[in-house]
Amino acid sequence: MTLAVCATPIGNLDDVTLRVLRELREAELVLCEDTRHTRILLERHGVSARLLSLHEHNEAQRVDELVPRLAAGERMALVTDAGLPAVSDPGSRLVAGALAAGIPVTVLPGPSAIETALVASGLTGSRYQFLGFLPRSATGLAALWEELRSWPHPAVAFESPKRLPASLASLAQALPERPAAVCRELTKRFEEVARGMPAELAARFAEPPKGEVTLVLGSGSGAPAGAADALASVVELVALGVPRRRAAAIVARVSGISRNRLYRESLSS
Repeated sequence: MTLAVCATPIGNLDDVTLRVLRELREAELVLCEDTRHTRILLERHGVSARLLSLHEHNEAQRVDELVPRLAAGERMALVTDAGLPAVSDPGSRLVAGALAAGIPVTVLPGPSAIETALVASGLTGSRYQFLGFLPRSATGLAALWEELRSWPHPAVAFESPKRLPASLASLAQALPERPAAVCRELTKRFEEVARGMPAELAARFAEPPKGEVTLVLGSGSGAPAGAADALASVVELVALGVPRRRAAAIVARVSGISRNRLYRESLSS
């Protein structure tokens, strides 16, 4: 009588943990968002298992069916197409139903697009906020940017590739001085992490890109994360003979801090 919540790879199938593979082998039933997607992972690692779909359209119905089976002693593993179930993915209703019935729930950690993007962006801090998927409407986006104006820490969000250009344009208008990063196809062959200010990113992604997208926003007030180190890097490059504007541009691409700001502040350093 156990429900094991299992994190699965966000792209590279080799990122699955040994513990998750063992649980998938031993479970009597594997609940998955898309059985076709999960079967690819299982076949890649030589795992044979009974699969049953559990997604946003049938989860409520599945809970009524599965909780009694769990209570009767059946061992189940819960996965989604990528990452950890119940975090912007199906699974939260089943977890809540199992806990309410006194059924043990264990979580097997693993890959996360949220933390992967946060670290890859270079905009990490001591705290961050996860926003889930960005609002679809222009009004919703504007309200979110206004809320984040007073949030002094990094924030991470998921976004549809089709909506990314409009979202970046909205961000550039509302929070033009907030460093950001567009993380695309994380851990996959064509992984890309584009860092810069919102206007730069909006120009770069004027057309929808391909693949999964995670957006990271840097510190919301005061000096962006790593500003002092970035400025020191500009000064060091200038001392080595690199033209100041060129040095500021190089460091800006890496740090996500405004090129103009680095150039201006380096003049007095």
